[in-house]
Amino acid sequence: MESTYKDLLVALSEITPEEAYNELQENPNHELKEQYEQIIKKHPYYAYCYASEVIKGRWIEAEDVIKTDPDYAYCYAIDVIKGRWIEVENYIKKHPLLHRYAYYYVRDVIKGRWPEAEDIIKKDPEYAYEYALHVIKGRWHEAEPYIKTDPRYACLYALDVIKDENFWDNN
Repeated sequence: MESTYKDLLVALSEITPEEAYNELQENPNHELKEQYEQIIKKHPYYAYCYASEVIKGRWIEAEDVIKTDPDYAYCYAIDVIKGRWIEVENYIKKHPLLHRYAYYYVRDVIKGRWPEAEDIIKKDPEYAYEYALHVIKGRWHEAEPYIKTDPRYACLYALDVIKDENFWDNN
């Protein structure tokens, strides 16, 4: 009996999060559900997928892992929480490399301005342009010094937001 238990532990230690997720996706009441969940919740992608596709709701035990990856944190807020995820907002709005996720989060979750994240968003010409166009729906003075550093987004900003192709000639 002890040999079988040890064999099971060895076998479980070799199972990947993907394999554990696939097992529970096919059989959510698998006899090794608890052990498989322990494996799944160590990986942000599979934890998100498990919550979204199998549990079809929040998986509180895995949220600390999910929020370590901005892509899956964003997806979790959209697909699982279906709204704002306050616990992850501090991470998104403060991380200097998350312009994209801050913009997506504003556009798809908050659905309006998010002043606390604007300092991050405005520093990326692409997402500053998108934020001005789709969220502010107008000129964003504070972002213009950043937008004009990228010819493509400077042009798009002048045409789509300001609606003046000669805007940068005078600014």
